Amino acid sequence: MTAPAAPAKGQIRAANRARILAAAEQVFARAGFNGATMGAIAAAADLPKANLHYYFGSKPELYQEVLSGVLHDWLVPLDGLQPDADPRQALEAYIRAKMALSASRPDASRVFANELLHGAPVLGDLVRTELRTMVRRKAQVIDGWVAAARMAPVDAEHLFFTIWAATQTYADFDVQVRAVLGRSKLTARDHERATTHVVSLILRGCGLA
Repeated sequence: MTAPAAPAKGQIRAANRARILAAAEQVFARAGFNGATMGAIAAAADLPKANLHYYFGSKPELYQEVLSGVLHDWLVPLDGLQPDADPRQALEAYIRAKMALSASRPDASRVFANELLHGAPVLGDLVRTELRTMVRRKAQVIDGWVAAARMAPVDAEHLFFTIWAATQTYADFDVQVRAVLGRSKLTARDHERATTHVVSLILRGCGLA
């Protein structure tokens, strides 16, 4: 009679972990690693502080989990860049996915940016291994498209830097964007306008307009 309780308990654990990670992403983005406290994260998650230590033993452990999750979520959209894919459709889908992440999870981008600005003390190994490996693999896909005359010649690795800079600026420099546009908050229409612009600009540069 007690067996059905196991899935429910597992679901509660998963939900609490997700809740804590979302709160931590927000607090780390606003306060940085040094300024963030487990108490502030617990308050943002609306959970007792003891719950945080139950799921994550320390602030560094929680911070690393947040960063690893952000990097994983950013790498997933790269899966669409496959040798047999249509270059225009694949690149547009990737850019749109990156813009959607900037709009829906700006704090994720800010946490990542803050980490890099401080020399990537926690994420350094993952950036030099997992991220580097993935980008080099996808750069080879783009080089293949160029060699097959399916798109204009571009520096594939620097194309990724351009896409990241163009998309993440709407999260990392949201204050500047809103100030110039005269907005207190970017609307869905603002994000769609920005997405259309970035997609068009990059695809034209790749000869895919």
